[in-house]
Parts: sequence; C-alpha cells; structure tokens
Amino acid sequence: MKAGWRRLGAGLVTGAADDDPSGIATYSQVGTQFGYSMLWTTVATVPLMIGIQTICAHIARVTGMGLAANLTRILPRGVVAGLVGLLVINNVVNLAADIGAMGDALAMLTGGYARYLALLCAAVSLLLEVFIPFRRYAPILKVLTASLLAYVLTACVVGIPWREMVAHWRPERWDHRTLVALTAVFGTTVSPYLFFWQAAEEVEQERGEPGAQALLAAPEDAPEEFRRIRIDTNLGMTYSNAVAFFIMLTAAVVLHGAGLPSIDTSADAARALEPLAGRLASMLFTLGIVGTGMLAVPVLAGSAAYAVSEALGQKGGLENTVAEARTFYIILAVATALGTLLTFLPVSPLRLLFWSAVINGVIAVPLMGAIMVAACSRSLMGPFVLKGTLRLLGWVATVVMGLVALGLLL
Repeated sequence: MKAGWRRLGAGLVTGAADDDPSGIATYSQVGTQFGYSMLWTTVATVPLMIGIQTICAHIARVTGMGLAANLTRILPRGVVAGLVGLLVINNVVNLAADIGAMGDALAMLTGGYARYLALLCAAVSLLLEVFIPFRRYAPILKVLTASLLAYVLTACVVGIPWREMVAHWRPERWDHRTLVALTAVFGTTVSPYLFFWQAAEEVEQERGEPGAQALLAAPEDAPEEFRRIRIDTNLGMTYSNAVAFFIMLTAAVVLHGAGLPSIDTSADAARALEPLAGRLASMLFTLGIVGTGMLAVPVLAGSAAYAVSEALGQKGGLENTVAEARTFYIILAVATALGTLLTFLPVSPLRLLFWSAVINGVIAVPLMGAIMVAACSRSLMGPFVLKGTLRLLGWVATVVMGLVALGLLL
C-alpha cells in the first residue's frame, strides 16, 4: 500500500482539484434543482476526463515539457497566447469563487469575518507554494485529496434512499433548464486548467527523480511509465467524479427533497443542510469546502503560472526557487492576488461561476483539439504518437465538449 501510494501523484491531485468549491456549488445547484435526474452526468464524464487527462500526461512525459511549451511548437504563438490568456482569465475568476467560498466556510465555523478569512486562506496557499519545494509540497497536496471524503461521509450522515435514487437517476425531460445544467456539469468537470496542471506535474516528477529522462530520450521506460500514468489518472478521475456524485446526491436528498428552489454557493448549501440534516452534516460539508479549496487554489494559480511561463519560453516551476524562476512566481502571485481582490468586490458568486463556465466552454474545445493534434504529431511524439483506443477516446471527448459548448451558445 505504501508503494502504491508513492506511485500516485499527478492524476490523483488533478482529479481531486476538480472538486473545488465552485465545482461543489455547481453540483449542489444541479442536485437541488433536479434531484436525482442529473446524477448520470457524473458517470458519463468519467471516460471523457480519463481520456483527455491521460493524453496530457503522455505528452508531458514523452517530451519532458509542459502543455503550453509543446503547443508553441505546432501552433502559431498568437493562437497559443490567446488560449493561454483565456485560461488565465478563467482561472482568476475561478480563484475568486473558490477563495470567497473558503472565507464563507471558515466564517461559518469560527464566526469571523469572511473576507479577511478568505485573504488568510489565499496568503497561506501562496506562501506554501513559494517557500516549499515541489518534492515536499506534492505529498501535502496528496494528503489534501482526503478532504473530499467529507462529502461521502455527509451522504452517509443524511441517509440515502437508494431504491428511490436508482428509480429516478436519469433525465425525466429534456428542456432548456436541463441543457443548461448539462452544460454546467460538463464544463465544470472537464476543465482546461486541469490539462495544464497534470502535464506540468508530470514534468516536475520526472525532473525530481534521479536518472529519469523524457521518454523520447529513454524509450525503454515507456511501458512502466504509461502504466503508472494510466493507473494514477484512472483512479484520480474516478475518485473525482465519485465525490461529485455524492455532492449532487446529498443536495438531491436534503435540499431538493425539502423543496428548496436553488442555492448560489457551496457555503449556501452548507447553511441549508444544518436545519434540514443536522449540525454534523453541515459541518462535514463546510470542512470539505475548506479542504478542497486549499487543494484547488494552488492548482488554479499554478496551472496559470505554468501555462504563461511556458508560452513565453521561460523555464520555471514549483521545484525552483524564486530567484531561479521569477516570471513563474510573479504570475503565480498576481493570479492569486487578483482572485482574492475579486472577492472584495460586490460581485455575485453566481455571476462569477456563470462567467467561469462560459470561458470554460469557449476555450475547452479548441484547446482539446490542439492537444489531440499535438498527441498525434510524429514530430513531437516520435514513436509514441497517440494510437488506438486512447486516440479514439480523445477525439470523442473533444466532439462531446464541442456539442456542450454549442449548447451553451444556443
């Protein structure tokens, strides 16, 4: 078990980071509004996540470079710059929603002032990223993935009528509200920042292992490395969606069951749980928001820093010191600061989530298309060019997300 835990890394952390406070809010909203009828989406998105995230990890491990660095080799720099710019805007908006939700959750637990607690959370996250090398910070992120179990425990506390759930877990009707909810869940689950983070973490892991090289330079390592990536990513994405399932299920049982029309934030869901399901359920849900936020904030800020520094041709990462990677850490700090600043503005959390979903829908499809082109490029991947089932799954995921984006526009 100890050896297996050591082998888990990029896939587990990336999958868990997808269940950030803004994602929790989305799943809670859908469960509150639709009950059991949208639970199927948390199952349908598993193969899509596994496919595109495995491909991102393959590209990074084969080439020894992050996603943006590889895209600049096959696409015009202007196109890459546009995609990375939209990613950064989306990440800042997501950071604002997550940091604000963490402040609200801590205020519920301590009675303090939410805005200042949000500032404290952002500062702690930034300091950990800046002053702890990646080889020591990665285990902390892995441990934080356990915070997602709070939502499984919450479901156990509220009690699930499993027979009723099985009887009603598919769509009862297809209308405008259902399509909006579908777009929200798919856009929240298959998120562009996860592509960049998993690729970057694969590069960091390779650089941190003595004697490890990119697979183009050490092709004999490919079978074992691809097996590790497959297990890590499959487990991480399945874990992520299982937790999303329990979040949506809890909201369906308690909030939808009580006739609550909707909620705006994850903290709203936690507040609503207390009078309906008891203090313990509410506390578990609230603690989960803080734990997942501490996991997601560094992933959001870090993926933006990796993408921009790679697009600019600058080397740097969490394993480097500030003196060695000034550009990387400036971007990291600015993204975190902007996200924190937005929490002090009179902007509705629901509006932040909406625009985050819009930007996700805009950039996910062309970005996934570019990733597939990169993975199928022999000039980049050499003998490891993408083939077979994984190639088919990647293109299917891209087409499905294209249809979701079209639904968002319509």
